[in-house]
Amino acid sequence: MRKTTTALAFLVAWFVAMPVGWAQKYDDKEHAELAKALKAAKVSLQSGLQASARAGKPISAKFEVDQDHLQLSIYTMKGTTFSEVIVDHTTGKVAKVDPLTSAEDLTAAKAQAEAMAKAKRSLAAAASEAVKANKGYRAVSVMPELKDGHPVAEVTLVKGAEWKTESEKLD
Repeated sequence: MRKTTTALAFLVAWFVAMPVGWAQKYDDKEHAELAKALKAAKVSLQSGLQASARAGKPISAKFEVDQDHLQLSIYTMKGTTFSEVIVDHTTGKVAKVDPLTSAEDLTAAKAQAEAMAKAKRSLAAAASEAVKANKGYRAVSVMPELKDGHPVAEVTLVKGAEWKTESEKLD
């Protein structure tokens, strides 16, 4: 009984400690808000990833609505430094680069960097492949993770009000 209690306590603590930012999840209201805002975006997720490369190696990317404004947010890594690069969704130019400082963001970035360290393909290539396989869809986010020791990218796609997630191998 004591082993079961200890194991259960460990599992509960592990799930509570898991970073929520890198496991990109949306609720229906956020889906609708983001889908509507994306109509103003002239830049693809893939183009944003390429633009952000000047600030470091892209390790994740997502369109999001922040304070009622659409933004393209890309986490990058340069050496041991992690940054959030905001790419202007209308011009494709880097608008801002901020170092990541919150514990939650750093935890997510480290997990993403670990997955990308094993990757042989870029996130832009994975997102492009997912879009190519799903005609009419647009990539909204690309998040790398390790599955059974192999790097994969979870690519979230949208077409109108339809959402789906595709897994793309990165090795």
